Amino acid sequence: MASVQESVDVDVPIRVAYDQWTQFESFPQFMGGVERITQIDDTRTHWITNIDGVKREFDAEITEQHPEERVAWASTGGDAKHAGVVTFHRLDDDKTRVMIQIDWEPTGVVEKVGAALGFDDRQVKADAKRFKEFIESRGRETGAWRGDVPRPDQR
Repeated sequence: MASVQESVDVDVPIRVAYDQWTQFESFPQFMGGVERITQIDDTRTHWITNIDGVKREFDAEITEQHPEERVAWASTGGDAKHAGVVTFHRLDDDKTRVMIQIDWEPTGVVEKVGAALGFDDRQVKADAKRFKEFIESRGRETGAWRGDVPRPDQR
């Protein structure tokens, strides 16, 4: 399993940063390699990615979500095995730290070499920077889902 961690401080209130992150269908606007995400229901999404010519299609499920605290997900089937968690930390009324951790299983030579050379780290860093530019240029979220999803062991 490979893992990447990144954080970015955004000049918007925590509610705005969190609410935007719940809008999975907007991810292609700031995430490189994400072609499309379709929200199936409150906790399930369908992803289509194309990273360095490697196209993947898979489903993911929200495994934990708490407003203005965290969103965690894991793939549930398809071409990719990955999981992630994003946490939100209030720095002041108009500034939020967004911390991203993504874990995945590289498959094939291209993905394994890319992970070994740090391409994935650079991709997540660039995506965090684009999220900052996206949300700060708008000044407000494109939508919100404020539901709470407890961890599986708490359901």
